[in-house]
Amino acid sequence: AGAWCNSHLRKAGTQIENIDEDFRDGLKLMLLLEVISGERLPKPERGKMRVHKINNVNKALDFIASKGVKLVSIGAEEIVDGNAKMTLGMIWTIILRFAIQDISVEETSAKEGLLLWCQRKTAPYKNVNVQNFHISWKDGLAFNALIHRHRPELIEYDKLRKDDPVTNLNNAFEVAEKYLDIPKMLDAEDIVNTARPDEKAIMTYVSSFYHAFSGAQKAETAANRICKVLAVNQENEHLMEDYERLASDLLEWIRRTIPWLEDRVPQKTIQEMQQKLEDFRDYRRVHKPPKVQEKCQLEINFNTLQTKLRLSNRPAFMPSEGRMVSDINNGWQHLEQAEKGYEEWLLNEIRRLERLDHLAEKFRQKASIHEAWTDGKEAMLKHRDYETATLSDIKALIRKHEAFESDLAAHQDRVEQIAAIAQELNELDYYDSHNVNTRCQKICDQWDALGSLTHSRREALEKTEKQLETIDQLHLEYAKRAAPFNNWMESAMEDLQDMFIVHTIEEIEVCPSLGPCSLLGAQEVQAVPGGLRPLQQLVPKRDRALLEEQSKQQSNEHLRRQFSSQANVVGPWIQTKMEEIGRISIEMNGTLEDQLSHLKQYERSIVDYKPNLDLLEQQHQLIQEALIFDNKHTNYTMEHVRVGWEQLLTTIARTINEVENQILTRDAKGISQEQMQEFRASFNHFDKDHGGALGPEEFKACLISLGYDVENDRQTGSMDSDDFRALLISTGYSLGDAEFNRIMSVVDPNHSGLVTFQAFIDFMSRETTDTDTADQVIASFKVLAGDKNFITAEELRRELPPDQAEYCIARMAPYQGPDAVPGALDYKSFSTALYGESDL
Repeated sequence: AGAWCNSHLRKAGTQIENIDEDFRDGLKLMLLLEVISGERLPKPERGKMRVHKINNVNKALDFIASKGVKLVSIGAEEIVDGNAKMTLGMIWTIILRFAIQDISVEETSAKEGLLLWCQRKTAPYKNVNVQNFHISWKDGLAFNALIHRHRPELIEYDKLRKDDPVTNLNNAFEVAEKYLDIPKMLDAEDIVNTARPDEKAIMTYVSSFYHAFSGAQKAETAANRICKVLAVNQENEHLMEDYERLASDLLEWIRRTIPWLEDRVPQKTIQEMQQKLEDFRDYRRVHKPPKVQEKCQLEINFNTLQTKLRLSNRPAFMPSEGRMVSDINNGWQHLEQAEKGYEEWLLNEIRRLERLDHLAEKFRQKASIHEAWTDGKEAMLKHRDYETATLSDIKALIRKHEAFESDLAAHQDRVEQIAAIAQELNELDYYDSHNVNTRCQKICDQWDALGSLTHSRREALEKTEKQLETIDQLHLEYAKRAAPFNNWMESAMEDLQDMFIVHTIEEIEVCPSLGPCSLLGAQEVQAVPGGLRPLQQLVPKRDRALLEEQSKQQSNEHLRRQFSSQANVVGPWIQTKMEEIGRISIEMNGTLEDQLSHLKQYERSIVDYKPNLDLLEQQHQLIQEALIFDNKHTNYTMEHVRVGWEQLLTTIARTINEVENQILTRDAKGISQEQMQEFRASFNHFDKDHGGALGPEEFKACLISLGYDVENDRQTGSMDSDDFRALLISTGYSLGDAEFNRIMSVVDPNHSGLVTFQAFIDFMSRETTDTDTADQVIASFKVLAGDKNFITAEELRRELPPDQAEYCIARMAPYQGPDAVPGALDYKSFSTALYGESDL
């Protein structure tokens, strides 16, 4: 105790030799108090009488008491009478108040603070474990570690041995006295030979080290403040960089995807279009959902970042041009518009190609039938068989030709159908129209040729028939005239040659002739069963096709009912959950933690419901593969359900984030649960559409209802618009346009025209927040710089952790003041910039 007193009295040019004797007149006691407090005490009395001494000691004791120290059982008389126990108790009280009590680390008590300081300083040293102020110091290593930590050049710590405590203690005491101006207050042998060294003595001695290194402690405190500030800025910049990167990636994905969705160039075949539809399904099922989550997470990160910036007294984050949340939302809306039109176009194209395939197949079928019928017809019509035919043959050929002409006329309708189908295929832009037109033209040209050949053959047949009829007529005339003569000649010759007896002329007999018979009728009758056989074969084939179509439609109806049954459950479930989340977010049941817990339960139930949506997707795929385009059994399309599901996931994530940010704000700004409920009640009252945001006029009204800048009754939370106007008039509403515009720029930095609840509570409590400021950071840098107006890279590297030192060095501008030295850095502009606009 005497050594401690002398370490301070030496500054006043005096010393004490015996603590209980030298303080009896109160003079040195008053002088000691003046030195250690830096304050002037009342003028002492110089008389030698006991009363003078008691008055001096009382003045000292009154000064001690004025510093908030309770003096128990210590009176001036005991000190004047030389009571050693009382005098030592008084000195310990002075030491405790002026050397130890002001020591506080992280708002701990003096003793705890000093112990925590020792523990932190000695933590890196082997064989040192400071747990108290007695036996933890017996081996002397802790004293040496304290010195080495602050002045490493004074101690060779690695050469000290734990088993040589006396040497260790004496080394620390001697170095402290010689280089740190800390008097030797302890005896090494007494400490080593005592089972439990005196706690007060060690605390007093250790406090001298604390004060000796107070400059370093100030630097450490300054460095800690700077580290915290830099850590906040580094974290915020990291979040900003993440936002910029994620926003760029998402916008790039949107930029790449929209042209794909807007590409409406039809494919040639239904298979190619179905592949595009399958690609779109993959996009909806595989590629888009993660992007929906990214977009939601991006908005959540943005809101959390803005909350953290407001809580740390930083300006709002303004993303780089083109990467605002509004830019992402606009891009997303464009994406969804393109997406919606794309699916509709795909389905229409598939319908069109399905009809085209049907028409093309119908064209090929009718063309094949017609071509099969015409096969050989030209050769038949060109055949000159009539040139060697008899008249009866010609007549048969004419009857056959008349039958062909009748058949040809019947085929006219088929040719017209084929041409009409080809025309429709052209109008529907069939990909193989060229071949269709070529084939159709060939059929039409052939048809014209058949008509021409038919007409020519009829003329040839009719001409030949007339010629043969003329010849036949001449033959008949000749026969008529030649027959009697021939008969006479023959009879005459017979008579001349035959040996017979004729009694009368009547005995000569004449023989009749046979008429011709026609074969054409018999041939036509024979051909009838052959013509009916193909017809008889087509009937069962048609029946089979009808049965197959009936089965297909029954299957389609089953798929429709299966999908609608699931959709009519999933759709209302999503809508119900959306409504429940909305109620939770605006109601005030329980604490914010209760609301957060409730919302997370909802989130888990939503995630657990995902298999039902997957099942619906599978059923929808079956419907699309079956080319089903309508469903009268439900009003829910897959697109409606998908959009609802995405909105549900986004809404629950956003709502959870809003509550988390409210908790963050409440804890950082000390808002009570009652205040939060009052804020929420006022906000909800003016949020008429329950959209979660207030317009400017609604926000004004909400501020008034909470008593902001209006000197009147605060009970305005239930006013309608007319009452509110009356209140503004009656109170002489003083929130001017300029002030309100300033407030709006704070609560709506992105100029969206809306104020969220999070921004609202941030504003209501921001002025009560105890946050660091640029001036505080400048003052901290000034400590590290040794009161200079600049700081060097070497000083930053010495005082700050490596990453934060390099962070500062990379961003600090060169100092341009008149006292600048090479390498000087401007910590003032840097500190100001920490609270200004971000470079990002």
